[in-house]
Amino acid sequence: MSEEQQPVAVWAALRAHPGRFPFTVRALRCWAYLLSGALLGPVVLVVLAGLLLVGLPLSVVGIGLPVLAALVLSGLPAAALERRRLRLVEPVVVPDPHRPLPGAGRPAWLRTRLRERATWRELAHTALLGTVLSAVCLGFTALLLFSAALVTTPVVVWALAPETVMVIPGRAIPGLVEALPATAAGLAGLLLCAYTGALLTTAHVLLARLLLGPRDEDLGRRVLELTRSRARLVDAFEAERRRIERDLHDGAQQQLVALSMTLGLAAYELGERGGRGGDDPAATLVARARDEARRALEQLRGLVLGIHPQVLTDHGLAAAVAEVALRHPIPVEVDIDLPERLPGPVETTAYFTVTEALTNAAKHSGATTITVYGRVEAARLVLQVTDDGRGGADPATGAGLQGLADRVAILRGRLMVTSPIGGPTRLRVEVPCSG
Repeated sequence: MSEEQQPVAVWAALRAHPGRFPFTVRALRCWAYLLSGALLGPVVLVVLAGLLLVGLPLSVVGIGLPVLAALVLSGLPAAALERRRLRLVEPVVVPDPHRPLPGAGRPAWLRTRLRERATWRELAHTALLGTVLSAVCLGFTALLLFSAALVTTPVVVWALAPETVMVIPGRAIPGLVEALPATAAGLAGLLLCAYTGALLTTAHVLLARLLLGPRDEDLGRRVLELTRSRARLVDAFEAERRRIERDLHDGAQQQLVALSMTLGLAAYELGERGGRGGDDPAATLVARARDEARRALEQLRGLVLGIHPQVLTDHGLAAAVAEVALRHPIPVEVDIDLPERLPGPVETTAYFTVTEALTNAAKHSGATTITVYGRVEAARLVLQVTDDGRGGADPATGAGLQGLADRVAILRGRLMVTSPIGGPTRLRVEVPCSG
């Protein structure tokens, strides 16, 4: 149940026990809330009116613009105070609708707050607090104080005797007995204040939830901004992976290739000069160094492929998956038919999803054949990896597929795994190909 759908605690208590409500602590809390509103409202009105009267004339020459900005932002502390004041009567805290801005400078903070709709809703509530709500609270306060005064009429008559006491102008109260009807009227007034206070407090809480709390569009914008920031991080990460792959491919890998060729030439020269063949220590060391260079080159090529394969950048997803299939220990049938190159993030995510699925199949499935199917259907890339293994795979137990699912979710796609006991295991990925 959302915060707007939560029942107001005061209203729920009033409906549950209407006869007992005036004698509960909750009724006193409602009075305290409305009385504090009667004190806070005039102060808010003076501050708003002062900022407006100063800012408008001076805005013609530009000096008043900061004052008007302060007027708009004055709703923020007023709203924060109102959310704290609501705790007198409402256990469900109205959350802050503003998004956090850790590390943001004052200009960025100011720009963001002025653009947020929540800031303007809080300003509207502050204006209502200083005018309409303040007037309502003051009227309630007058009724409450007058009722309390009527209740104490016998005490006042006794204390001021033999002075004349009049509740109604022109009609004196001669004694204590004659003061009792005023006391009864005062008790009736307090009873009325209990129910009126509950109704007014309920209306205040509903208005505060409407204007001071977050709305679905605010949460939607936060989710959208979070998704965009995650997408930017993924893009930056992929760019860094490509840079590392390019540096390794053009740097260390080429140097290892050159080293292997140099060692090959050295071995050839030793043979041409009539060395002692296998008994020659130099020839043995050169041959060993050549083998070590070849193994290092193979490991580096595998590392480069794991970071970001160059074939994916140059020729696309189908060629990159076909290359992985050729090196896989289990026979892999690749059936990927794409009309054109896909966006870079889609290709990268799809490629690493396939390689992760193939790696898991080789390690755990016991499969004899694997099929990789890929098409573009309704502007969505659909990939399916199927193996004939023993099944029983649980994606929740492995961080690899969970990480891939997170990456697919950033692209507004989805990853599904079905793996009944006995197989087959199917991994299906659907990713939108457009922005």
